[in-house]
Amino acid sequence: MIDSSIDLSDFQTPGRGGGLADVIRRRYLLGLLVRKGTSTRYRNAALGWMWSYSRPLSQYVIYYFVMGVLLGNNRGIDDFAVYLLSGIIAINFFNESFGAATKSITDNKALVKKIYLPRELFPVAAVLNALVHFLPQMGVLIIAGLLSGWRPSMMTIGTGLLGIGILTLLSTGLGLIFGAINVAYRDAQNLVDVIRLFVTWTAPVMYSWKHVGDALPHWAEQLYLLNPLTTAVGLLHRGFWYMGPADSVNLIPHLWRGSIIAIVITAVVIVIGQLVFRRRERTFAQDL
Repeated sequence: MIDSSIDLSDFQTPGRGGGLADVIRRRYLLGLLVRKGTSTRYRNAALGWMWSYSRPLSQYVIYYFVMGVLLGNNRGIDDFAVYLLSGIIAINFFNESFGAATKSITDNKALVKKIYLPRELFPVAAVLNALVHFLPQMGVLIIAGLLSGWRPSMMTIGTGLLGIGILTLLSTGLGLIFGAINVAYRDAQNLVDVIRLFVTWTAPVMYSWKHVGDALPHWAEQLYLLNPLTTAVGLLHRGFWYMGPADSVNLIPHLWRGSIIAIVITAVVIVIGQLVFRRRERTFAQDL
């Protein structure tokens, strides 16, 4: 018989946590997972962290030659090199974090099956690992911007950070959704790979916003602007590329209004992601 005088308020039902709030409470564990991911990513690789630059640099060279030189976009956009670089690293960060978060539970199945800890730690750690590898690319962007005449200010830095924040939270929310589904249905991982192929072209990275406004009817143009990735890339352009009214024709219109919409959509995705994750995490161990 259970003694009713014992205070059980500090105990939790086994296997049930507090969701993303537990990630904050267990930030020490989160730090361990992030350090593990960053330390093992390029283990036994001769070039080490230099591989963080290889893929974006390769993409940059190819896209600049095809879209800038062959198709002539470098003549329609001032400082096209910086415009292209800021968009590429933003989309690459989203794609990497989204893909890694989707595979985070299955990649850590040994831990998930053996011990209990907040499972949200894995997708969040995957996104933070991608953020760590994104920072050196941001350093390159800042140097390129300074060489092209960009001058930092509180407004430009804050605008760029807002764009990065939207990308981080959006990939976290989507990673929670697809990461949870991927445990039972590995088709989710293949679907995410397809989505990532389209993502590069759903934001003004290799082309100007002016081309979108000229080519699409008004309703499609408004739908395009509802994409949080479009807004996030626009914020990085505003923060690290835009230098005056002459560039405004290629800058996404109503960017601050779009930022509010993007924040709301991202918050909804986070909530949905948490609900889907909490619902499916009960069967993670047996599905793995």
